[in-house]
Amino acid sequence: MTDKNNDTTEIILDSIADGVFTVDRDWRITSFNRAAEEITGILKEEAIGQRCCDVFHASICETNCALNETFETNRPVVNRTAYIIDADGVRVPISISTAVLRDKKGDAIGGVETFRDLSTIEELRRELEKKYSFHDIISKNSEMLRIFDILPGVAESDSTVLIEGETGTGKELIARALHNLSHRKDKPFVAVNCGALPDTLLESELFGYKAGAFTDARKDKPGRFAVAESGTIFLDEIADISPALQVRLLRVIQERTYEPLGATESVQADVRIVAASNRNLDKLVKSGKFREDLYYRINVIRVKLPPLRERKEDIPLLVDHFIRRFNNLKKKLIADVSPDVLAVLVGYDYPGNIRELENIIEHAFVLCRGTVIDIENLPENVRPEEGRPLARLTSMDDVEVAFITEALRRNNFNRKKTAQELGMHKTTLWRKMKKLGIQSTA
Repeated sequence: MTDKNNDTTEIILDSIADGVFTVDRDWRITSFNRAAEEITGILKEEAIGQRCCDVFHASICETNCALNETFETNRPVVNRTAYIIDADGVRVPISISTAVLRDKKGDAIGGVETFRDLSTIEELRRELEKKYSFHDIISKNSEMLRIFDILPGVAESDSTVLIEGETGTGKELIARALHNLSHRKDKPFVAVNCGALPDTLLESELFGYKAGAFTDARKDKPGRFAVAESGTIFLDEIADISPALQVRLLRVIQERTYEPLGATESVQADVRIVAASNRNLDKLVKSGKFREDLYYRINVIRVKLPPLRERKEDIPLLVDHFIRRFNNLKKKLIADVSPDVLAVLVGYDYPGNIRELENIIEHAFVLCRGTVIDIENLPENVRPEEGRPLARLTSMDDVEVAFITEALRRNNFNRKKTAQELGMHKTTLWRKMKKLGIQSTA
């Protein structure tokens, strides 16, 4: 009778799509179903009797074992993400649930763990990022997608481009994308932060100098324009250069020539110029702090990047992207952020924009000892105040609901104005609202 019951149990376990195994109190595997064999690549005969950590080599075995937590707390673990290393040495993302096994008297005799292969979901997440990725820039925001659409056409020309946006919005990434899409892509891309150097140094940095031009100038030194010849020069924070240097730069743009310090002859410049500013150049021109003629020369084509607080639907995509990047850089196996962390990240305003979000995830990587980033891993200035309730955001749909609802409130629930702000047709907005269950009135 016992053998028959065991056979029936084995048949039931083998019919389950998730991997299932059981252990005794010494952590020795006592059962191992067919799905567990398929996911791990390890045969049942090889697994039975082995310690589970020796079979799975999971990312949580040493520091955050789910089964051990269940034994200590008598509470099950549900859908905890982790990685295992299969028989071929391949890292497999999984979702784990655990429970205590008890005998008829209620005494704990071991534990059971089920695990689900998340490889397909992981692949879908990568495909989703590819869909909304453009030359290392990730976004599903309508304004950013519009920028993605025009960039190839802008790149084909040699016209000067002005990129405006707050610090950390990705201005240099846009400049690099323009270069990589252009006929100059095989030539140098040279970035210069105009706000990082005083005028005297910046001038020699841009245009170079001849031997004897000043004390210690013992030999000729080419400037950034010379280094960028036939390629692209990116002048970041152009608003910070002085009026005198603005005049010299204007001449380069107008005449495509410049003179190194101490030179007696002009040098031709075959360089595509892309400028960027985190300040409003229109206002600086009106206040007399930036030359109007230079402004119109660099403002042939203008690209304005929205801050991250206006494209919060991108936050889950960016978080996934940074997690994968730091897993590779720091050789860790972090799988995700907790729902509470996602709620905090979506609710934060990001004065430092995407760069700040990247720093937040890197900070969390340093502190996280498990496989899921939690609230205590976030920087103190980002964590919510004590006792403040958190919205539960567990999916992309939740994020989109929060984003659209916030836009509706800003526009007093006027769907036409909201659709214009979000860069979509009002019928598209209505369909999204209906699908996501968003009320059309306050």
